[in-house]
Amino acid sequence: MHQTLPRLVETDFPAITRHKLETLQVNLGYLCNLSCLHCHVNAGPTRKELMAKSTIDQLFEFIDQQGVKTLDLTGGAPEMNPHFKYIVKQAVQRGLKVIDRCNLVILEEPGYEDLSEFLANNKVQIIASLPCYSSDNVDAQRGNGVFDKSILALKKLNGFGYGKGLELNLVYNPQGATLPPEQTTLEQEYKEHLFEQFGIVFTRLLTITNMPIKRFGSTLISKGQFDDYMDVLKTAYQAVNLDQLMCKSMLSVDWEGYVYDCDFNQMLELPAGIANKKKHISECLQLNFEQQPIIIADHCYGCTAGSGSSCGGALT
Repeated sequence: MHQTLPRLVETDFPAITRHKLETLQVNLGYLCNLSCLHCHVNAGPTRKELMAKSTIDQLFEFIDQQGVKTLDLTGGAPEMNPHFKYIVKQAVQRGLKVIDRCNLVILEEPGYEDLSEFLANNKVQIIASLPCYSSDNVDAQRGNGVFDKSILALKKLNGFGYGKGLELNLVYNPQGATLPPEQTTLEQEYKEHLFEQFGIVFTRLLTITNMPIKRFGSTLISKGQFDDYMDVLKTAYQAVNLDQLMCKSMLSVDWEGYVYDCDFNQMLELPAGIANKKKHISECLQLNFEQQPIIIADHCYGCTAGSGSSCGGALT
């Protein structure tokens, strides 16, 4: 795999600092039942990295000390961590908003048959990847048969009240080296198509820009498209997006418990604070993150291009 950081580390992206910490986004491991082409985590079925329960308990100590309001669980497939249900229950007991970044297909895998009901009973917000509403495009990006399994999973979630009171958001990623279309318009297309064809309803569509790192970035390099894609991102830069960047109010934690300014920096191994000096969550219990500088590189243009991009979709 081609390394992307050497192409990104020299940057003219403007300096940015943190606001109040509101959200902790936790990568529970790189194990996944899928190997999607756009995956910036490089997750897959052969990955062994999984967060240990001792680290999870340290996370909750940090949450209690810092007054975090939202716990955002990601992976890999976060549900494949053997302590997933323990994490959700601990978070719910504390009154946290819990987000599960779900690939949908996991809900149809053997051994996970009760997961949809568990998520509904605990009122977990689901953010689910569905990069298109046509089977050909989804299967090309995520693997054969993924679209059909995703539809079955969405119907199951609707049956437990998701999209009908419980929050179910879908995620769109572009197929290649382009920016996503306008979020509101595309959301309407998704809603009409999925309801007319399958009777499926959902809450919101989130459009997310593909980041030029890990698997997607390596593919761009192999195709000779990396520099052109960076030109697309930089040309579409919008300064108005800066103040709404997700890294302003969120901290990312890897499967070992080390902290980063965002999930993308985590994948590039750019630690929060002083670069190249990793800090564990257990060392940050009393640390005030507000006004701390955020580590930047050229991939940050991916979050500020066009309508902007975050784990919560478009910024403007």
